[in-house]
Amino acid sequence: MSTENASLEVRLDGLEGRAAVAFMATLTERLLPNYMLYAELGGQGDTKSVRVMLDLVWEALNVRDAKIDFARQADKLTEIEPDIDEDQSFGARVALDTTMALSCCLDALQNALQKKKDSESPVEVSRLSIGGVARYIELSEGDGLDDDALTAHIEAHALMADECAFQYVVLELVEQAPLDRDRLRELRRLGRNEGVSNIGLSTNDE
Repeated sequence: MSTENASLEVRLDGLEGRAAVAFMATLTERLLPNYMLYAELGGQGDTKSVRVMLDLVWEALNVRDAKIDFARQADKLTEIEPDIDEDQSFGARVALDTTMALSCCLDALQNALQKKKDSESPVEVSRLSIGGVARYIELSEGDGLDDDALTAHIEAHALMADECAFQYVVLELVEQAPLDRDRLRELRRLGRNEGVSNIGLSTNDE
């Protein structure tokens, strides 16, 4: 792990409550095009349901007493996540990253209802997004590089620099008070990133 990523995770460990969920939801928004393209190109998954679930996460952030059954949503999500035992493609892997990130959002909201502390999920979602970028660089540019050279190449890559910069911007926004509707709207717009995902894929829907 790079020093920069380690520093990021220290701060993420300190996120709690709505700030933690807002960070995860923003990263999940940016991952969503990967799932949408997997579903579109492979005829798998359920983009409408995933979109609705993420919308419910944002609703819960905006409306503190929103009546949402997060446990039921988590069960539904499990039913439509990619099965990488059957499909080991890169597309399935990054689509699974999306559903795992969304699952972290739902679990954190469920834990909040049950008054349980949940500080690990922001780090997990951060790692999912960074890991997807690393795998994409390795797949597209890693041929002929040994482990040390590949690691250096990934860490210096423009996509990885953009990913780390994005996460720091999101973190700084959620750390600021108040986390009101305007701030949440800004985070959601940032996460949608004009329809471009963390690995540069686009659905052209924005």
